[in-house]
Amino acid sequence: MADDEYEGGPDHLAEKMEALDEQLAEQRAETLRAGLADYDLDDEDAALLAGITMGEDGIQFMPALPVVAIVGRPNVGKSALVNRILGRREAVVEDTPGVTRDRVTYKAEWNDRRFTLVDTGGWEPDARGIDRSVAAQAEVAIDLSDVVLFVVDAMVGSTSTDEHVVRMLRKSGKPVFLVANKVDDARQEPEAAVLWNLGLGEPHPVSAIHGRGVADLLDAVLKKLPEISAVAKQEIGGPRRVAILGRPNVGKSSLLNKAAGEERVVVNDLAGTTRDPVDEIVELGGKLWRFVDTAGIRRRVHMAQGADFYASLRTSAALEKAEVAVVVLDVSESISEQDVRIIDLVLESGRALVLAFNKWDRLNDDDLENQDRRRYLEREIEQDLAHVAWAPRVNISAKTGRHLDKLVPALETSLENWDRRIPTGKFNAFLAELVAEHPHPLRGGKQPRILFGTQASTRPPTFVLFTTGFLDPGYRRFIQRRLRELYEFEGTPIVINMRVREKRQR
Repeated sequence: MADDEYEGGPDHLAEKMEALDEQLAEQRAETLRAGLADYDLDDEDAALLAGITMGEDGIQFMPALPVVAIVGRPNVGKSALVNRILGRREAVVEDTPGVTRDRVTYKAEWNDRRFTLVDTGGWEPDARGIDRSVAAQAEVAIDLSDVVLFVVDAMVGSTSTDEHVVRMLRKSGKPVFLVANKVDDARQEPEAAVLWNLGLGEPHPVSAIHGRGVADLLDAVLKKLPEISAVAKQEIGGPRRVAILGRPNVGKSSLLNKAAGEERVVVNDLAGTTRDPVDEIVELGGKLWRFVDTAGIRRRVHMAQGADFYASLRTSAALEKAEVAVVVLDVSESISEQDVRIIDLVLESGRALVLAFNKWDRLNDDDLENQDRRRYLEREIEQDLAHVAWAPRVNISAKTGRHLDKLVPALETSLENWDRRIPTGKFNAFLAELVAEHPHPLRGGKQPRILFGTQASTRPPTFVLFTTGFLDPGYRRFIQRRLRELYEFEGTPIVINMRVREKRQR
C-alpha cells in the first residue's frame, strides 16, 4: 500500500500538540497503560511498561594506559603476534608483505594489567612511496610508546634492514624486547640464539602462530612497563565515537588526517590503502571526539578476498562501536549502489548519520561541466538518498580542510537527536490526534487500534505500539514521518515496533 494513502491534506496536529497540557496528557497515558491489563501481556511487555532506565554518558578522564609498540620489517609476523596477545583475530594477517599499513591500536590485557598495543606496518630503511609513509608511521609509533617489541624472523636471521631498525631503536632510548618469531619447537631455538649479535640483549624465542613462548615474553614486558604511560595521550572515557565510512578512495583517510592535524593514516591514491580501523582522539570544534577510520567497504563482502574480507568485517565491528557514522561521498562521481549499501549498513546498525559530500571544491568552478555535475548530483540525492533525507549534509574538502568546521554542528545535532526522548503522555497524545485525523483503513472489515505507545529506548529512538492488529507498513512509515515533522529527529533513524495483543478471555 502506498504511503500517499495517508497524505489526506493538511491536518491540525502541530497546533494541537503545541496547545497540549502535558500534565493532563501524562494522566491520560496512565489510564491507557492501565487499560492494557485487559489484554494478554507477556513478561517482556511488563518489563517494558515498568519504565525505561536511561544511561548517562559522562566524560571520564583516566590515566593513560602504557603503550607497547610492535615493530619490525615486513612479514616477520607482527600482526600474528598482536592476535596472539589479544587472544582473538583482530589484526589482518596474510602471507603477503605489507598488509598492515597504518599504526593500529588495540586494548590488551595480561595478568590483570591493561595496556595499549600498537601494530605497525613493516619498516624498510630505503622505502619509497607508500612504503616510506608506512616507515614513518612505525617511527612515530616508537616515539609514542613506553616499550618496544622488535620482531625478527628467526628462520631468516638478522638482515641489513633489521640492523637499520636496531640503530633507530637504540636512538629512541626505549626499553626494547628482541622477539625471535617462528621458533615453533625446541630444535629451532639455536636459530634464535644467533640474534644476540644484534646487541639488543637476550632474544625471546616465540611462535606467534602456535603461542609458544608468548606468555614468558609478556611476563618480562610487564616488569618493564610503567603503570601509567609516560608518552601516550590521556585515555578518555567520554568522547563521542565517530566512524568514518565510505567506499574505497573517497577521502576517508584525508578527512581523518585533516581533523587530527597530522599524518595519522597512510593516504595514497591507490584505492583500498586503509585495511584496519584506526582510532584517534581528535579535538574539533573545541571538543574531543574519537574518530575511527575504516577500510573502504568493497562491493560484496562474501566475495572479498583475504585481507579485504577481514577488513570489511571489522568495518562492521567499528560501526558497532561507534555512535555516529559519517558517510563520505565523492561528489565528482555518481552516487553508486555501493554508497547506498553503506548508508543502509548504518541504518541497520541504528547509528546516527551525517552525510559528508567530499571534493566539493571541484564543483565550485562555473564551467558547464561542473554546473551539469551539480545538477545531476541534486537529482541523484533526491532519487537515491530520499530514504535518508533526514540526515544532515555537509559539503567539505577533506584535502584542504575547507568547511570541516561544519562537521561538528552536524555531529552534535545527530547525536543529540539520537539521544532524544519523548515523554509517554506527549507520545500518546500525538498518536491519538494522528489517528483521529488519519485513521488506519479497514482491513478485512476490521480496523486495528493503537492501544498505547511508549518510547522503549533511545540510541536510536525506538517506539513500541501496543495494537489490536497489524498496522500496514505504509501507516507505520506515515507515523514515522509525522514524528519527524513535529519533533527534532534530524540525523537519527527512528524505529517503530508493534506488539499485537488480544483481549484476555474472561
